Amino acid sequence: MSMYVKVRVKANARREEFEKVSETSFKISVREKAQEDAANRRVVELVAAHFKVPIKSVRIIRGHRTSSKVLSF
Repeated sequence: MSMYVKVRVKANARREEFEKVSETSFKISVREKAQEDAANRRVVELVAAHFKVPIKSVRIIRGHRTSSKVLSF
């Protein structure tokens, strides 16, 4: 069974934040820049840690190049 979560990302933030908006919606700020996939990698790491799943099981389904993303795991 897959679970889907919506994420609103702010890259290049002063500090890292992980805010729960609803059960399947989050606001995440990361210090990494949105270059060379650095911010996306960090978002995947944070979502995996929050839900206690392996990093390799988390995938960005939609929104690779935008701030609104849909991830599954």
